[in-house]
Amino acid sequence: MTVFEVWAPEAGAVRLDLDGNVHPMRGSADGWWRVERDAPNGARYGYLLDDDPTVLPDPRSARQPDGVHGRSAVHTLDPSAWTDGGWTGRPLAGAVFYELHVGTFTPEGTFDAAVGRLDHLVDLGVTVVELMPVNAFDGTHNWGYDGVLWYAVQESYGGPDGLQGFVNACHARGLAVCLDVVYNHLGPSGNYLPRFGPYLTEGRNTWGRSLNLDGPASDEVRRYIIDNALRWLRDFHIDALRLDAVHALVDRTATHLLAELAAATERLAAHVRRPLTLIAESDLNDPRLITPRAAGGYGLAGQWNDDLHHAVHTAVSGERQGYYADFGSMACLARTLTHGYFHAGTYSSFRGRVHGRPLDRSLVPGSALLAYTCTHDQVGNRALGDRPSAYLTDGQLAVKAALVLCSPFTPMLFMGEEWGARTPFQFFTSHTDPEIAAATASGRKSEFAEHGWLSEDVPDPQDPGTFRRSKLDWSELADPARARLLACYRALLALRAQHPDLSDSSLKHVRVDYDERSRWLVLHRGSLRLVCNLSEDSVRVPVTGFSLLCWQPPTEGPTGTTIPAHSFALLADSPSAAKRAVTEPNPG
Repeated sequence: MTVFEVWAPEAGAVRLDLDGNVHPMRGSADGWWRVERDAPNGARYGYLLDDDPTVLPDPRSARQPDGVHGRSAVHTLDPSAWTDGGWTGRPLAGAVFYELHVGTFTPEGTFDAAVGRLDHLVDLGVTVVELMPVNAFDGTHNWGYDGVLWYAVQESYGGPDGLQGFVNACHARGLAVCLDVVYNHLGPSGNYLPRFGPYLTEGRNTWGRSLNLDGPASDEVRRYIIDNALRWLRDFHIDALRLDAVHALVDRTATHLLAELAAATERLAAHVRRPLTLIAESDLNDPRLITPRAAGGYGLAGQWNDDLHHAVHTAVSGERQGYYADFGSMACLARTLTHGYFHAGTYSSFRGRVHGRPLDRSLVPGSALLAYTCTHDQVGNRALGDRPSAYLTDGQLAVKAALVLCSPFTPMLFMGEEWGARTPFQFFTSHTDPEIAAATASGRKSEFAEHGWLSEDVPDPQDPGTFRRSKLDWSELADPARARLLACYRALLALRAQHPDLSDSSLKHVRVDYDERSRWLVLHRGSLRLVCNLSEDSVRVPVTGFSLLCWQPPTEGPTGTTIPAHSFALLADSPSAAKRAVTEPNPG
């Protein structure tokens, strides 16, 4: 027998429609309605509320074969299909993340096709594959942040069985899996939750109505979110969750949802006997997120660090628009490399106020902050979705990579950056509702028109061509220039794995020297020194050593090293550490 249950506290009557047959359900004082019926895997069902003849999908649907507006399908993962019984997981410290979008990572855009590229990630030095959201959304393609049925896996990617197979394949190769989940809003099309109960408030954030985390009946809404997170970790053997834009979670209760989720995740980790990791995306620069609960924090393991991205990107590219305004100096880059946050109780001109709070470097390790040269946001939220490879030299790309991969933080790559992919990553949707589709397209164009872009230059997110253009072109790897950059990434990650000084995550052990005018910077990591020249001219840097890796060969002198324009050199104290030195990345 299958137990069908749904929370609908305001309904006077709820009925189950199972393959066209209607069955009354029994309600209880807590707002839950239940009924038991025989139902095989694949049986279609939905719920009828009061006298409304519309069959609604299950808010906790495990599968939506006919899309988010269709009926749900009974589905249970086959326990015998799991092949990862020996998997013991990976902690955050020492990890290397790789963010990818299933729909654009390969031409096919499926879990099965992505499996065929996993060996590339292993050879690169990646240890954790981070999937952009895969929960069910309206249409066939989407970034994933318009999900409306959080418990279901998008059918066009391969559905729940496809995700199970992908996790198996990752674990077989020693790769952990991190899943991006969105709990701060729901997509605009196919969101039937308000029909069932008070899931949302009248308050709004950037993307839509806020979740009811602290109002009347919010206990069940919080349970809905926490149960969903635990489902991915427990049922799908996911190793980590990236929690999207947690600054948009409005929770005024004494125990914040994030702290409650962290405690529940810790209990599950003890049960499954492997590390389970929660990583937040937040623009608050609030160290409470990644401070242990015993020290008064929320107890999350990690957080994306946009400040480091902004500091690296602006210093290398020279861009200063929008939220980049306060960044760009060598002093800013040095501060962020050594203290994690740049804005830490300092004035933010973009916000027009003081922002952030300092990290306690004796309490929070650098590994708790994820560092990156680009992400889906930092690329896709540009008007044209152009990657840094579209406007920077290969040398500048290599310098950015070296700064991130030699930093004390946990590095993350965005798919294709390792070879300087030339394909854009543009914002794309496939909403089936014509009004929502038109509003999405016009809103995108008007948003960038306010910043000086011509409306006709901004890609239409609803145009299927926008989606197709955003797919990686793996044939680019045949280009010698792309192969050379890939070799640089591989060498940097190999060195990070080989040298304890590079994997040391203590921020108090990091020191930076720089020259603002000459645009050079030296990142000291124990016995190693990363020397970067961000300028267009060769510069002499007052540091010496034996070269482990460089983008262009440096010229060593008795009291200094000359670094070519847009280049870096990783130097060691002793010749023994550099016995496998590479004058340039070797794609062969």
